Amino acid sequence: MDPLAKDIRGCRLCAERFAATATRHRPRPVAWFRPGARIVIAGQAPGARVHESGLPFDDRSGDRLRDWLGIDRATFYDRDQIAIIPMAFCFPGYDAKGSDLPPPPICAATWHGQVFASLGDVALTVLVGGYAQRHHLGTRASVTDTVAGWRAQAPRVFPLPHPSWRNTAWLRRNPWFEAELLPVLRARVASVLRDGEREGQTR
Repeated sequence: MDPLAKDIRGCRLCAERFAATATRHRPRPVAWFRPGARIVIAGQAPGARVHESGLPFDDRSGDRLRDWLGIDRATFYDRDQIAIIPMAFCFPGYDAKGSDLPPPPICAATWHGQVFASLGDVALTVLVGGYAQRHHLGTRASVTDTVAGWRAQAPRVFPLPHPSWRNTAWLRRNPWFEAELLPVLRARVASVLRDGEREGQTR
């Protein structure tokens, strides 16, 4: 395991915070990256299922995201190719109403600088959801407006809505996402992965 990823997995900064949530869970950081990865998936935070499995996007949202990217599970979980860097590495828990709590800002403030420095030059960053978009782009726009303006960020950055199945209605209201953005994103992912394979063969 990468030493930095090992350090993150041992992080317990939010132990008291999580103990005070409705779920009263312990920290379980899910750190999934390796220096040299070509693509970064920058998301929000692990959900309850990922908290249990320790595998990022190990749920129906992950299935949808992999479909959006045009890749299979083996490629998605190849840390030499893809780094998964959420705004918080732990499941934040639920509030009293059963809604997801936001990712604690202390996580990104503590770890992101070191993580992104270790990755080096990343060819493609995929920003999944509003938390990641606001952080990485410095935007205050809505997710819809940010994703609709994807051409201003391409080809190195692509903003996406969260792939949660709760967003199925959003996809129906915004057919341009699947018709216009996804074909370009899939082509870009394929191109970056091919370039990575060629570089690996020449080393």
